[in-house]
Amino acid sequence: MSDRKVRVRFAPSPTGALHIGGVRTALYNYLFARQHGGDMIFRIEDTDSNRFVPGAEEYILESFKWLNIHFDEGVSFGGNYGPYRQSERRDIYKKYVKVLLDSGKAYVAFDTPEELDKKRHEVANFQYDASTRLEMRNSLTLSREEVEKLIAQGEQYVVRFKIEPNEDVYVNDLIRGKVVINSSVLDDKVLYKSADELPTYHLANIVDDHLMDISHVIRGEEWLPSAPLHVLLYRAFGWEETMPSFAHLPLLLKPEGNGKLSKRDGDRLGFPVFPLEWKDPKTGDISSGFRESGYLPEAVINFLALLGWNPGTDQEMISMDELIQLFDLSRCSKAGAKFDFKKGIWFNHQYIQRKSDLELAKLFMPTLEEHNIHIDLNRVAQVVKLMKDRISFVHELWDEAGFFFVAPESYDEKTVRKRWKEESGKQISDLATLLVGLDDFSAENQEKVVMDWIAANDYKVGAVMNAFRLAVVGASKGPHMFDITAFLGKDETLVRMHKAVEVLG
Repeated sequence: MSDRKVRVRFAPSPTGALHIGGVRTALYNYLFARQHGGDMIFRIEDTDSNRFVPGAEEYILESFKWLNIHFDEGVSFGGNYGPYRQSERRDIYKKYVKVLLDSGKAYVAFDTPEELDKKRHEVANFQYDASTRLEMRNSLTLSREEVEKLIAQGEQYVVRFKIEPNEDVYVNDLIRGKVVINSSVLDDKVLYKSADELPTYHLANIVDDHLMDISHVIRGEEWLPSAPLHVLLYRAFGWEETMPSFAHLPLLLKPEGNGKLSKRDGDRLGFPVFPLEWKDPKTGDISSGFRESGYLPEAVINFLALLGWNPGTDQEMISMDELIQLFDLSRCSKAGAKFDFKKGIWFNHQYIQRKSDLELAKLFMPTLEEHNIHIDLNRVAQVVKLMKDRISFVHELWDEAGFFFVAPESYDEKTVRKRWKEESGKQISDLATLLVGLDDFSAENQEKVVMDWIAANDYKVGAVMNAFRLAVVGASKGPHMFDITAFLGKDETLVRMHKAVEVLG
């Protein structure tokens, strides 16, 4: 690492919900910056005005706020290198387009979409490059007067980068090592469009990265084919000395491993691929999010960090602070990482176990309020303590432990057939009479008294206790039986027992 201050950027386009692959890219940038005492910049790439989606930028910011990924400067954070929204930097880009045109490193092209389509039909695998550009309508084939006249008449044009053929371009990638691509496979990319007076991704990013003094560009593997072009652009501007180091992260793959992870995979297999729930403003379609699905942010961070990177040990549970200490780009995989959503659920279960009963009780309170149950937080924490090892998501507490708060209105038919025998009604009635006389209704005292009673009557423990559980819970589930009744208290327990006898006979 040189003495240059580490400055990384995350630069999404506001075209919809943020894909979980983008979140991982941002996370790796964040870990790298924090480890090296550097800065992380939030930039918005909105040069493609046709794809802008209202609310997308706010959604992205809210996602990172939930995940505790913090930016040092950028859109909505301020800083000394703004503006950080590309649509607000038009004049800056125009200046650098002129630099390339004046130096002969770029040229103006007037080819219409129809003319380009015609050429594609005429020439197999047509590419606008050194072998074809002299057949096209551009400033290399037209006189200066013709070019100026067309521009003055308002004819739309693009500015293309003039790539010299048959030159080996070297990209030193921090994950993949030295990547060599011959310039002949590259086309003369469009850098600027007169139609909206905005640059394309390629020019805008190079200019912004240079002017914002970005030291490292850590991005997805899908951008690797663009890297040689970006190296050539840095060279064209004479900025080789400040060119950032590149690192191209492995793709996130479908759970089966065959192809890139998409929203359809999440819909098909029932897991989210967005950090937060997203409602499409055009269609009204709602896509699930990790937050609304009940994932804890620290679990999502831990899960994502290990998709394409490893700490070099068997350690799986790694906090954000530990990740910052351990993160090393050289330990990133070159191969794609399967999105094992079941492992994500496992991580959530682990982080739930690590949370205090009171913290989880607070998270569960909104669900109880939805069911019109108003109860003391400490009472809820008692239930959480008994049940948390059985759940992977806080919302599962209602299905698993709702009986602590609401008496059963019906009884599970399968359990009734299996557990409620001919003698069960009398046994539960007699047990209720026994419990009436208990002054000490603690779990320990109940258990001693009831077990002695079962033994004295020569009953089978399983038969009595299974019927007892069915009467109080309504099904064959829940923690230790006497923990349940101790929580409910004598009066509520007896009411439930009498009702079960009445209903089940």
